[in-house]
This record gives sequence, structure tokens and C-alpha cells, in this order.
Amino acid sequence: MDKEIMVSWIEEGMIHVPNLLMNNYRQIGLDEKELVVLLHIFSFSEKGNKFPTPEEISERMTITSSECASILRKLMQLGMIKIEEGCSEEEIRFERYSLTPLWIRLAEEMIREKKQSNLEKVLTEEQDLFSIFEQEFGRPLTPIECESLGMWMDQDGQDPVMIKAALRESVMSGKLNFRYIDRILLEWKKNGVNTVEQARVQGLKFRQKSKQTNPPVQNSNSVPFFNWLEQ
Repeated sequence: MDKEIMVSWIEEGMIHVPNLLMNNYRQIGLDEKELVVLLHIFSFSEKGNKFPTPEEISERMTITSSECASILRKLMQLGMIKIEEGCSEEEIRFERYSLTPLWIRLAEEMIREKKQSNLEKVLTEEQDLFSIFEQEFGRPLTPIECESLGMWMDQDGQDPVMIKAALRESVMSGKLNFRYIDRILLEWKKNGVNTVEQARVQGLKFRQKSKQTNPPVQNSNSVPFFNWLEQ
């Protein structure tokens, strides 16, 4: 998600700020006193007081106005808040606290957490993928086979879900080898197949075409076809 969009959502009140701060203040380098001071600045701002004094903030807390002033200076040094100058319609100059730097830090943290979560998901999927291949082949993969798996994901941009689907297709076709799996993936990519459902449809079309070309031999001991895509 775009950082600027997230910041605008926060400023427009679409994201609950107190919860957001409570959940992320440690990750962005704040302690509890700094958190509470920021929450009070936000609260004063919501009520129309854009530039509360250290005395006004400390009256709501268990710290002195001097300690509050020190915390405010540190928050500005950390780049969490800044003081802006403005001018009213009556041309009266005024100062106010801007929390936009804080919103930017929070947005960056949320994006970082999402990327980390996605990375962990990808690593888990890749690890599971290698395990599934070794289970199907009944042996450890060779270095060349591991390299092929990595190339499918890194260079070709193949989704692990689709690689797993191609593996199962090769198993059901009785052609368990990397060359055949590679052909399946290339064919799917060529035809714009990028979901398991699309792969199922593609497989059905292929099997129907194969049946028309090569009518099946009747055999009382034949085993019904197992369609893994419907599992």
C-alpha cells in the first residue's frame, strides 16, 4: 500500500489513531511517557487546541511541566512532531504542532511489517514446496533440481501454488520429471493460466482433446481418474 495513502487515511480519521499508536509505539522507538504525551497532543488537537503548552499537557499526567517540555523537545529531535506557523483569516500569526511526521513513521512501520509478513509467508511456502517435491520423488532433490525450482520462482515469477499444481499434474499423468513440469508451467504461462481454477479448466480441455484423439480401451479393472484439482 502507498505510504501517502495511509497517511491521508490517518489524517482523515479513517484509522483509529490511539490504537495505532498503542500497537506500534515501541517499534518506532518511543517509550510510554512519549506515547502519552503524543496522545494528549492528538486529543488537544481534536478539541481545537493545536498548540497545547507543557503545562496543559502535564496537568493531565503525573509529570512536571519541565519534564513535559523536555519530552516535547526530544519528540521534535526524533522527528515525531514539528512546529508549524500559520496565519488566521484575521492575519493573526499562530503556531501549532504537526503530527504528520508521526503518521509517516507509523505508515512506514505498517508497510515494513506487511513486507516482513509477506517475506515470511513466501519463505514458508518455498520450504513446503521443496518438501513436497522430495516426498513425491521419494528422494532428496539434486542440486540441479533445486536450482530449477529456484529459477521457476525467482526468474520466471511462478507462484509456489502453481508449481505445486504442475507437480501434481505430472504425478497424475505418470510423467514425474522436471522437464515435464517445466513444460506444464510454460504452457500455462503461454495461455495466461495463473490460478488453480484456470489450471483445472485447462487440464479438462486437454484431457477431453486426448480422449477424442485416443479413445480409451475398455478395461473392467480400470481405475477412475483422480482429479486432484478438485480436492
